[in-house]
Amino acid sequence: MEASSAMAARSFLSPPPTLRRPLGQPEPFSPPSVKLRARSSQPLFFSNIRTPAPVVGSKRGRLVARCAVDGVVTTEVDAPIEKRFPPFPAVMDINQIRSILPHRFPFLLVDRVIEYTPGVTAVGIKNVTINDNFFPGHFPDRPIMPGVLMVEAMAQVGGLVMLQPEVGGSRENFFFAGIDKVRFRKPVIAGDTLVMRMTLVKLQKRFGIAKMEGKAYVGGEVVCEGEFLMATGSGSE
Repeated sequence: MEASSAMAARSFLSPPPTLRRPLGQPEPFSPPSVKLRARSSQPLFFSNIRTPAPVVGSKRGRLVARCAVDGVVTTEVDAPIEKRFPPFPAVMDINQIRSILPHRFPFLLVDRVIEYTPGVTAVGIKNVTINDNFFPGHFPDRPIMPGVLMVEAMAQVGGLVMLQPEVGGSRENFFFAGIDKVRFRKPVIAGDTLVMRMTLVKLQKRFGIAKMEGKAYVGGEVVCEGEFLMATGSGSE
């Protein structure tokens, strides 16, 4: 009776035949549990490592997690902020712009063209700096780019589209003829980069009139938009 009870106990405690390790096979390795600790007061989440929240004035870039031997997780900056923003492309530099537009200082308001399709569209930029001559009077305590100058800058980008052989514009006889549905969405201040897209919508070569649509952006947000009329000076007399 005692022998049968002992055999039953051994069969109950031993694993079934399918789970028994064959003779001579090493025991499978079971890695020890490692407790990860972050060197900050904030809890560690893997989502934070992939897409860290932006911090004003911080040099934090894409964070890379590194696990030390003692289980301490450290983070490091992949690239400093001054190396993370590529420059705008230069489809037209300032010298090429000056060869097309008749404007000169202080009224040349396009610094570079970053996209251009002849006779169709152009994207230009204006670097707004505190050294611009309109800031001392507009306004001394709060430098804001005048809306009329934003419209003028956009019209100059439109001129780069129109003053091309494909359209038949004349550099000596080119005028800003009118504006419609202009809206100013946000103020543009010193330090901003104004990105302006002008697109040709309709061209009447017989009368030398072109209709264009324009939008200006700062940081991807629309700050000004409207419709423009250009007189190319190529109409019949």
